[in-house]
Amino acid sequence: MIRVLLIDDDRRLFELLETYLAQNGVTLAYAPDGPKGLAALGGGQSGAYDAVLLDVMMPQMDGLEVLRRIRVEKGALPVIMLTARGDETDRVVGLELGADDYVPKPFSPRELLARLRAVMRRGRPETSDQRISAAGISADLGTREVSVDGRVVELTGLEFDILVALLKRAGRVIPRNALLAEAGRDDVVVGERTVDVHISRLRKKLGDDPPQRIKTVRGVGYVLSREGVNGA
Repeated sequence: MIRVLLIDDDRRLFELLETYLAQNGVTLAYAPDGPKGLAALGGGQSGAYDAVLLDVMMPQMDGLEVLRRIRVEKGALPVIMLTARGDETDRVVGLELGADDYVPKPFSPRELLARLRAVMRRGRPETSDQRISAAGISADLGTREVSVDGRVVELTGLEFDILVALLKRAGRVIPRNALLAEAGRDDVVVGERTVDVHISRLRKKLGDDPPQRIKTVRGVGYVLSREGVNGA
């Protein structure tokens, strides 16, 4: 049974989702605001939840601030953002902060369940112990661990998928508008700026500044070097 925490000030949404998700193998818990949600994820309950559904617009503390704190305190815990806003900027900011997916309201319980299952599949270790490496970067497709020159790096689910896409095609340019699809993340419906944001975050986490590993091909997309930094 998957345990999911919904952080949303609309209790009616919880009541709508609870029964449907329970019928499909998901136990849904509820927190009406950000502070209570963080408390539920905090002391004594660490690891109690497999994923979080997080509303953006809430009183006291908005969902983006909650997401920031989740990423600091809980690392790569899967988070799906929920919002009534349709502005692309809000989606980009949420994904920039490390959200694994973004579902605009209104949505059907069936759609949300499909998105949740997709996020859980991406975060679940596979049976394969296959590793792929290039430019001093190594990714374990089973444990979803990444290291750079032997140093372990923490990535969000979406960042990991984008990096793996680049690793699999090291030395070849991937067009910006095709990178999410190459990463198996064409379910993330946002503009090209989202890719730029995540590439920027990847470079920062990989210590790739100025860029030597992930290079920009102006007007086209990105390419991951086959060789290590400085040809190592």
